[in-house]
Amino acid sequence: MTLDPVTATAHLRRLTDLTARLTARLEAETAAYKAHRAQDVAAGLSETQDMANLYRRETAQLKANPGLLSQAPPEARNALITATEAFEAALAIHSRAVEAARTISEGLVRAIAGEIAGARAVGVGYGASGAAHAGDTRAVTLNRTA
Repeated sequence: MTLDPVTATAHLRRLTDLTARLTARLEAETAAYKAHRAQDVAAGLSETQDMANLYRRETAQLKANPGLLSQAPPEARNALITATEAFEAALAIHSRAVEAARTISEGLVRAIAGEIAGARAVGVGYGASGAAHAGDTRAVTLNRTA
């Protein structure tokens, strides 16, 4: 498929704008995580996922049609490169913030589960016949792949 420079420029500008919007979104989410306001991220999660899917489709289209880049003027290509570099930097920071939040959440769940298990074990002992009491047999389950 051959493209004229005007169409190629329009494609690159659309991808550049999408990349900039997605970068701003990730930066806002990272700021929310740093401010301990993860609930603010949850409210816009659907929109972020939609933008990420659109970005994935647009970049796949660009990869499938490399001639698109060659038809666009240098300033449009440079704008996309700059936007992509900013996106990658924001994505790396966002990834670290999400990983930190996940680690903290899992640690809290494990600590609570440990406390519950410890509280349930209290009172287990031996009876008059020397046999151990069964105690509370309900289990606390942790999903390590959360």
